[in-house]
Amino acid sequence: MIKDVRKLTVAKKSVKKLVERPPIFLTVSEKASKKQVERPLIKIAMQKGTPFQRAVWRVLQTIPYGEVRTYQWVAKKIGRPKAVRAVGNACGANPLPVIIPCHRVIASDGSLGGFSGGLRRKKRLLKREGFNF
Repeated sequence: MIKDVRKLTVAKKSVKKLVERPPIFLTVSEKASKKQVERPLIKIAMQKGTPFQRAVWRVLQTIPYGEVRTYQWVAKKIGRPKAVRAVGNACGANPLPVIIPCHRVIASDGSLGGFSGGLRRKKRLLKREGFNF
């Protein structure tokens, strides 16, 4: 367990540099490096959540860069179409909100919904990915 915490601390420092730039601007070596850092982080994060949260986080990882989905879409994808609010809570509990992209999930009415890092940051992340409001 202690080894995992050390890996997480080192990986967070490495990822901070890589996450600052969108993937389209990364060089080939940076993309490979980012994947090497992200995989262990995601593996560690997936050990933390409940089975429901982990299911939501897996679906979030399928949302392509520059696209958004609704909380309702995520709920349907995990086979729990009425658990829209619970999906929002799972997004809020996401331990890696940029790497597991919960910022790409919005409300069905087109509003931003919520974000653990604040709505200003969510809006900024979405704009960086080319999403227009």
